[in-house]
Amino acid sequence: MRIEQLETPALLVDRAAFDRNAQRMQELLGPLGVALRPHYKSHKSTAIAHLQIEAGAKGITCAKVGEAEDLALAGIDDILIANQVTEKSRIARCAWLAAGCRLTVCVDEEQNIWDLEQAAAFQGSTIHCLVEYEVGMGRCGVTTPAECEKLARAIEKCPHLTFDGIQAYAGHLSHEISLEVRRTQAEKIEQELKQLKQYLESRGIPVKEVSGASTGTVELRRQGTVYTEVQAGSYLFLDATYQQLGLRFENSLTVLATVISTRPDLVVTDAGVKCIGVDQGDPQCPALPGAAVNMSEEHSAFALPGHDLQVGDRVQLIPGHCCTTMNLNDWFYFVRDGKVLDRLPVTSRGKSR
Repeated sequence: MRIEQLETPALLVDRAAFDRNAQRMQELLGPLGVALRPHYKSHKSTAIAHLQIEAGAKGITCAKVGEAEDLALAGIDDILIANQVTEKSRIARCAWLAAGCRLTVCVDEEQNIWDLEQAAAFQGSTIHCLVEYEVGMGRCGVTTPAECEKLARAIEKCPHLTFDGIQAYAGHLSHEISLEVRRTQAEKIEQELKQLKQYLESRGIPVKEVSGASTGTVELRRQGTVYTEVQAGSYLFLDATYQQLGLRFENSLTVLATVISTRPDLVVTDAGVKCIGVDQGDPQCPALPGAAVNMSEEHSAFALPGHDLQVGDRVQLIPGHCCTTMNLNDWFYFVRDGKVLDRLPVTSRGKSR
């Protein structure tokens, strides 16, 4: 089937660009001896997770217990929930999952550690833990080496928990336009984490993993980086927001849309915010360069005087944010040279718990 035959809106992934992005990430990290633990939230597809493992990824990062369940039930053996799991019903689910795979969670509070231990003891499983350290996100994490040490020692006292190291996700740098600011801040975080690691190890607490980084900063990593694994996700798809950074990855994700109305200065398509994530910016239409965009629920309107599009034409839109776009769609199509290769489900669409 050709993509022109698909009903729209339809989510397309160009397989050739997708594969080149995967290869590029391995080429960046391989020489550094840093593992890739890609983030599932960018695609929410167990099929893609398996492709990432086959391409050399160490394991998969996810954000929610529901996502971790989908991954484990699909046969992914090494899963990091890069978040705190504090609700006791979800802790119980984690303890159950940990009996069948290597499961890691993040912690930044002592009571949470005791709750995880109790649940894991009941299941007879082992849960791996990273202490989250605040590196500028203004979100979760402890803020001093002493707090980190306190939690690491609490984990070490628990027979069903294992302290693996530090979670340090600097997501606030992911979309920083200025390369100099990204580089300077990334280097500052590297030094802070190196000092934290030295502090813990000088007190007899081994730090096996430092997990974090992102698509926007991965090219800044150098030999001797403190990070042992990178949680990048958007590198596979890229999007209109990341394209502004000039990264050496390609856009592979588009939304195929149909032109449903035109005026001499306006093109309206059938793809709106119910299928394209706009939380980080509006989509771009390569067929209408420089057009101003007005998004609504079921429509995207592109203002561009002198365009040559007509009703019925198909256009591909580059989402402003690939992660939320995937979560808005039931299916995506792998395509090559305009031909559909496969249709696959967005397995964990809507898994927000």
